[in-house]
Amino acid sequence: MDNKEQKFWNPYLGGVALGLVLLASFLIMGKGLGASGGVYRIGVSIVDILAPAHVGASTYMSSVTAGGGALDSFYVFMVAGVFLGGLLSSYAAGRFRPGIRSGPRIGRRARIGLAFAGGIIMGFAARLTLGCTSGQALSGGALLSAGSWIFMLSVFGGGYAMAYFVRRQWT
Repeated sequence: MDNKEQKFWNPYLGGVALGLVLLASFLIMGKGLGASGGVYRIGVSIVDILAPAHVGASTYMSSVTAGGGALDSFYVFMVAGVFLGGLLSSYAAGRFRPGIRSGPRIGRRARIGLAFAGGIIMGFAARLTLGCTSGQALSGGALLSAGSWIFMLSVFGGGYAMAYFVRRQWT
């Protein structure tokens, strides 16, 4: 791992920029930000290509493909934009280096396995709660939704509680 100090955006400036992007999203698209809907639609479109009968038999998945199709959504293009924007900004800041970052007490395979397991759990939870962390925190929080505020307080509380148990893996 590189121990050189890396330059990042000022977090307050980043927060203001994210707030302006959220405001623009509400004004232009009439919808807030969120990633799980786009990722879900991409997944359904892949399943629709590989096993269209499965999608047709599922009321949950076929509702996504009805009308314009699974990829006919603002959220799909937002997810693609986030991915491309991340690549572009890391390259512009001189931090683009392919590789797997891991701590001194955790190997690459464990890091990949834990990241994959965490992603599956988060994706499943996002579908259960009808929104991902960004959708709940940013969009729901901006609309002063009580459920979104409870969700975010729970995420931060759970993160701080869990940090005690996993901090030794990364230091």
